[in-house]
Amino acid sequence: MGVVNVTPDSFSDGGVHLEPGAAVAAARAMLADGAAIVDIGGESTRPGSEAVSSGEELGRVEPVLERLGDAAVSIDTAKAAVARRALELGAELVNDVTALRADPDLAGVVADAGAYVCLMHMQGEPRTMQRNPTYADVASEVAAFLEGRLRFAVAAGIREDHVCVDPGIGFGKTVEQNFELVRRLDVLTSLGRPVVVGFSRKSSLGRVVGDPTAKTGSLAASVAAAVAAYDRGATILRVHDVREHVEALAVAAAVGA
Repeated sequence: MGVVNVTPDSFSDGGVHLEPGAAVAAARAMLADGAAIVDIGGESTRPGSEAVSSGEELGRVEPVLERLGDAAVSIDTAKAAVARRALELGAELVNDVTALRADPDLAGVVADAGAYVCLMHMQGEPRTMQRNPTYADVASEVAAFLEGRLRFAVAAGIREDHVCVDPGIGFGKTVEQNFELVRRLDVLTSLGRPVVVGFSRKSSLGRVVGDPTAKTGSLAASVAAAVAAYDRGATILRVHDVREHVEALAVAAAVGA
């Protein structure tokens, strides 16, 4: 899953793809490099970020989605109005960092469209999620949360085989908790749904290799995390650098064949 943030303030590529033409070109390049799907987002969810209105979010992503035509895309949103329009324009999956908690109408939009949905775990919300996140057992608690949101989604009319789950690396977790989630990914794969891991460029990668103030992680560290997650059962890797990850995963698959 390639990442295209149509925002001025995302943690890694904020501003790079704010102009629709640049976002479309980036999405097409990712697909050509081997991405199975490209995730288009119009609202930053980096730590400390502020929410934007549905109108502003739509104004960012709609011109991009209109020009992508039949390309395989998902919409990274927690808003029903944005998801509805994105699905009308051909999006296949709604990637919701709130796991259908923020907008009471979103589950119905996904169900009515027969779309796919990704349910992500987040402790707190973007403005506050990195203020002392605490768990007794992070893997078990994240799995229990996602199991509950899966039941909610199915009860709302979303097909169970259309749901994937995401432990939310960097969303209300410490460096140690992020790595524990990947190390114990079997606790999440036991839910029986595809697991999405988005460790690409996260600050935990920079901090674990020696920079305690890192805001992002390197490409090399991102690829290492992705291969480790793949080896432990992740189905979808959400990444910024598609070609390098595709090549690394192809080699990992060849070795494990």
